[in-house]
Order: sequence, then structure tokens, then C-alpha cells
Amino acid sequence: MTEIQRPGALYQQVASAIREAILSGEFAPESLLPSEAQLMTRYQVSRPTVRNAIAALRAEGLIDVRHGKGSFVRSDGHPTLALDRRVQHAPGGTFVMPGGDVWDEAEEPSVHRTRTTKATGRLLDLGEEEELFGCDRLLTHAATGTRAIHRTLIPFEVAESVPALANEPGQQPTAAYAALAKAGHKLWWSETVRARMPVPDERATLQLPDATPILHLSRITHGTDDRPLILEELRIGADRAEAAYRITADKQPTRRRQT
Repeated sequence: MTEIQRPGALYQQVASAIREAILSGEFAPESLLPSEAQLMTRYQVSRPTVRNAIAALRAEGLIDVRHGKGSFVRSDGHPTLALDRRVQHAPGGTFVMPGGDVWDEAEEPSVHRTRTTKATGRLLDLGEEEELFGCDRLLTHAATGTRAIHRTLIPFEVAESVPALANEPGQQPTAAYAALAKAGHKLWWSETVRARMPVPDERATLQLPDATPILHLSRITHGTDDRPLILEELRIGADRAEAAYRITADKQPTRRRQT
């Protein structure tokens, strides 16, 4: 039996004691926590106090509550997926993304017209309310069942200059790259990654546990004169995936000698 003798609400004291037991390794990652009755006996508190303590730890992301099974300590292990973010040239002017074939489309892609926001306009070097073609995909990883949301945004002016994009704005990204290259663009890509907490729709769609952030990856396809042509956004649970990159050294610009 552990005696609670700390200031603060009783459920917070119990939550603190359980947290210490988790962090010390007494309750190991992926292990089942003691039952409510066992925790009531251990800390000499009521059932509502135990339930409030578990709810607080769940909100912190330390505990998963699995209906019909109990409360489990969240894993502190490595993410199960390493997302290879390279783009490779393939024969015939095409492109491939390593590992891209392990994803299935859970639903039919949704192609729509939309407009730039402050955030997407900045990435595409456009103002707000500029017209775009959008395509949303819900992806599932064949081996693990991990879900990801993928969005492609193509400015109207880019699509108008590349008929293949205007006719089929919902095509796969690698096909869009090939269409741009065929139109004469020498392509390169830049990408940013940030972690943030999901909005309710993202959490439901991605089937995320409580207190789980997402990785939000924004990839820009650049063309002639480094102009941004396409914006892709990928959102995935940070507990399931990490992004992996190959980094090569750029040539340093040659300095002109003064005469």
C-alpha cells in the first residue's frame, strides 16, 4: 500500500504516484496497469478518484485505455514506420518514391477546387484566395494498418500551363512530376516537417490515441527558376512514423574574382 501525503486534489496525488511508477519502470511500457480495485487498495482511495487519475494520465499521453481490456502504459519505443522521403528518377522520364507501393488508398481520392490560405499561399509563393486544384487521399499502410492523410494542391496557373495536370489534377504525385518534367521543368524538391496536436477531424480520421501529436510534412515541387509548382501535405501520427532523408552536399557557388 502506498500512502498519499502530497498537496493538491486527491486524484492528482494518485496520478502523480502512478506517473512516478511508470517513469521508474515499475509499470513497464505496453504493460497492463493494475485494475481499478487494485489501485483503490494500493492508494486507499475511492473508485471515482482512481478513474479521475487515470483520465488525467490518459490526457497526458502516458496511458491508453482499451475498452474491454483495461489501461495500458504507452510504449516508449521507436515508431514502427520510417518514411523514406526520397524522389528518384526512373527510365523514360518518370519518377518513383521508394516505399510508395506499401500504401493503399482506403477511399476514392477526392478532387476539388479550393483556394490558398495564408499558410499554403506562403509555401506556393502566392497570395491568399488564389485558385487551386486539390486532391485528398486517405492512405493505409499495408503491413501495419497505419493511416495517413495526403493532400496535393496545384495552382490553376500551373495546371493551365501543363494540360496533363489540368485534365487530371487528381493523378498520383509521381505522374504529376513526370508531366511537369515533360513540359520542360527541371524539378527539385524542398520539404519541412513539424509536429503539432491534431484537430478533432484529423484525430478521428487517423484513429489516434489520446494526447498524440501528428507529423505534418509539407513538400514543394520546384521547377524553372525555382518556382513552386505543387504543394503536397502528409499528416500521420507521430507515434507511428518518423521521416527519413538522404542528404547530399550541394556545390558551393563559385566566387567571382575581382580584377
